[in-house]
Amino acid sequence: MSHHGVGLRAVTRSVAFLTAGVLAVPLVTACGGDQDEESKPLAGQDIAPAARAELADGGTLRWAVDSVPETLNTFQADADAATTRVAQAVLPSMYRLDVNGRPQRNADFLESAKIVETEPRQVVLYKLHQQAVWSDGREIGAADFAAQWRALSGRDSAYWTARNAGYDRIEKVQRGANDLEVKVTFSRPYADWKSLFSPLYPKEVMGTPDSFNDGARRRLKVTAGPFGLKKVARADGDVVLVRNPRWWGRTPRLDGIVLHAVPRDKRAEALAAGKVDVAEIDPAEAERIVLAARGKSTPLQGPGAALTPARALRSWALAHGSDDEAAGAEAGARRKQRAAAAEYAEQQQSLSAFEVRKSLEPAYTQLALNGADGPLADERVRRAIARALDREEIAGLVLKPLGLPAVPVGSHLALSGQAAYADNSGALGGQDTDEAEALLADAGWVHGGPLGKPRKKDGEKVAGGEGKKAGGRSAAPKASPKASPKTSAKASPKAGEGSGDDDGTYVVGDDDKPYGEPVREDHQNPQDHRDHRDGAGKKNLAQDGKQSVRKHPEQGGAPGAYAPKGTPAPAGAAGALAKDGKPLTLRFVLPSGPGSATLRAVGERIARMLDRVGIRTAVTKVSDDSYFKDHIASGQYDLALYSWPASAFPATDARPIYAKPVPAADGSLNVEQNYTRVGTDQVDQLFDQAIATLDEGRSASLVRKADARIWAAGGSIPLFQRPQLTAVRKNVANLGAFGFQTPLYEDMGFLKKGVTPGSRPSSRP
Repeated sequence: MSHHGVGLRAVTRSVAFLTAGVLAVPLVTACGGDQDEESKPLAGQDIAPAARAELADGGTLRWAVDSVPETLNTFQADADAATTRVAQAVLPSMYRLDVNGRPQRNADFLESAKIVETEPRQVVLYKLHQQAVWSDGREIGAADFAAQWRALSGRDSAYWTARNAGYDRIEKVQRGANDLEVKVTFSRPYADWKSLFSPLYPKEVMGTPDSFNDGARRRLKVTAGPFGLKKVARADGDVVLVRNPRWWGRTPRLDGIVLHAVPRDKRAEALAAGKVDVAEIDPAEAERIVLAARGKSTPLQGPGAALTPARALRSWALAHGSDDEAAGAEAGARRKQRAAAAEYAEQQQSLSAFEVRKSLEPAYTQLALNGADGPLADERVRRAIARALDREEIAGLVLKPLGLPAVPVGSHLALSGQAAYADNSGALGGQDTDEAEALLADAGWVHGGPLGKPRKKDGEKVAGGEGKKAGGRSAAPKASPKASPKTSAKASPKAGEGSGDDDGTYVVGDDDKPYGEPVREDHQNPQDHRDHRDGAGKKNLAQDGKQSVRKHPEQGGAPGAYAPKGTPAPAGAAGALAKDGKPLTLRFVLPSGPGSATLRAVGERIARMLDRVGIRTAVTKVSDDSYFKDHIASGQYDLALYSWPASAFPATDARPIYAKPVPAADGSLNVEQNYTRVGTDQVDQLFDQAIATLDEGRSASLVRKADARIWAAGGSIPLFQRPQLTAVRKNVANLGAFGFQTPLYEDMGFLKKGVTPGSRPSSRP
């Protein structure tokens, strides 16, 4: 979903989050859910638009990706953002997303597409572009549509598909009145029919299980887009795309595009070295580029100040975690520092050829509350946590330093600008400390209980901890392997080492020391492990969590240690909330890697807010590789932060995220992608109604009502839309931070010599 495109459907939003729990409140109508007034994206796209006549003919664009894709088949479980990028450039799609995240007919492939019958069955008639052909000269037609339907219908288990939503509702695919017409008949009404056949693979790929499972992983012999796939050079980290000579649309301005694998923490160096022309970057790298563009100044000297060797050393030292580069250093170490600073200064000069283009990504970060068991199984506790949070403050923490709109996300199912968007947060209510405390008291959690975590007997878990093996979090529920939540690096999470990767646990609220200030950085979600170093490289609590809050010793006795069971809070202290002799301490799992500093900063701010109402958080840092697989998907957490991509088709893509978990045949809980394990029958029913309603306005209204119920259940709390920062060479146009829109690869290019770029949004992060 990234995101930016992570193909909103390729890594898809059919990734999920939500699960066990019953919502005992009347149906809540979406705030403004039935109104026709359209929302607008919070931030416009920033792509340096230019007319095609202003672009040079030719050139090869080098575009950074996280890795060479493991597969070129977007319908497989290990497809990632690079898979989607290739598919967008070389394969047909019947619909694309516009700047508002809404599907629009792709005129290069479709002359028209509409519902021509509703009784007794829904029938959609596609009329294909007369010149639409595959790269081998064969016409695109019904045989390709039929092969894709059969492969993705779910009827043949030999096809290793990651998703079949929508295709499982098709009854048959037929040739129409001529070779350019395709008739698709549905067995059940399907509102999101525009989501299908985008991308469309040739029958050579979809025709057999072998060609689907293996044939399209490393190569695509037949394509049909403005570009074709020349080669995948895994050893070089390159995917090479070249102009498609059979392309019938607007001729691409570029000769080719090379997708080059560059780790997130090496993007600035790769840009400076001329290895790539375009790269998604983190705030720290964005700050470097902006400073370079202003005259190679440093944060201390201001715009226009020359980057002298001394200042370069100072700037390098700040960026690498030291503000006293000479103190206590040996002569050899100082020489190494000077050499590194000189290299840094040279890189800054090269980075002045780039600018930062920014927008908001079509994805949002949320706080997940695992409602499987423990304190969070109680809806009142979940709702109390939501009422304790100041979402505006959290959004401002991340987005204000970047100059982006710091508006909290008001929907789980859409983002501002999309048809289904409405701010339904009122179903739960805004920040209200008194209300949060009242909800907790009603749930039996009272002040004056024991401080810290009570001593454990063998086999006993902390209240709100890992839970019980039987039906709890230690017995990993069946989470869907088909897709995962969007991640900053936009790559599928790797299997980690489980709890052995924990980087220590400390309890926020265990003493009265300050928490430190969070850093300004990008954030991550379970599939996205980026390097988001602090712009100045300074260590603080948000980065390592060890300066202001001490780890628990094994026994009580010292300030902040575990107190004996039943010990009251000292006079004047807020004290932890307690119930049945146990404090309300929730396990807050956060990633520990260098690419996760913003998530940790947000986590620390949330922990402070919860501490104000007496909820303590046992913050556990785990490796990035382990974070999603061993903790989020398996349910080994109480609180966690991760992101979800937005979808133009929420009735289809969001259902597995919020569907009520059901018991499997073996007694385990099948959560699909509902990782908070909070769901209700009413939400499921509203999704079912929305997907079967062919009236688009009515379907959107039902989605909004479902969202209001999801808010009221309190299983997850949307926080902010993710920032999208892209470094682009200044003479590259029609490329950058796309926001919702599907990129137009044929319009990307280098400006002609002498052409002055038009007015562009500020690139200041």
